[in-house]
Amino acid sequence: MQEETLDDEKRYYSMGEVSAMFDVNASLIRFWEKEFDILKPKKNKKGNRLFTPKDVHNLKLIHHLVKERGFTLKGAKAKLKANKEDTAQVAEVISKLKMIKQALAEIRKEL
Repeated sequence: MQEETLDDEKRYYSMGEVSAMFDVNASLIRFWEKEFDILKPKKNKKGNRLFTPKDVHNLKLIHHLVKERGFTLKGAKAKLKANKEDTAQVAEVISKLKMIKQALAEIRKEL
């Protein structure tokens, strides 16, 4: 996932924005929406999906489990059902560690 902070004032994100955030196809996001009941994007009159910051946070957890840690969909569902808060904390720590690693790599290049 590309490290990108969410805009505090933005209420909804389009499918294109969300798929770019996670560097995945929109079809994968739609598939995850069907598989995980914690994803509930709104739809406008045209039927376009509008993701709230909460949806983006949930997608971040799903992406972390499935793409980064290699969970199966069944395993990811069970993990989120059993202990969503713990999974969120671990994902946040890993995200921060990746940002630190990137910053250190940039410092090393400059030296």
